[in-house]
Amino acid sequence: MTQIKKLVSQFRNNPKNVRFSDLVKVCNHYFGKPRQKGTSHCVYKTPWPGDPRVNIQEKQGLAKAYQVRQVLDAIDKLEGMNHD
Repeated sequence: MTQIKKLVSQFRNNPKNVRFSDLVKVCNHYFGKPRQKGTSHCVYKTPWPGDPRVNIQEKQGLAKAYQVRQVLDAIDKLEGMNHD
């Protein structure tokens, strides 16, 4: 199992207490470099309009749990698109 797959599995088991740096690694893998960073948010481009959006922010070194769930939803949608 690759490091990215392990991280995604950990996120699914517990979307709380996810290190922001780990979430950035996963987002960069699936969605490329963020189109906006340097502010408090990293915004990633998705191949669909609207939700689920991939917009993450750091809070004391951790990612916000609801944003982790949004990233997981976006990964599921992306993988579903690739299997069609």
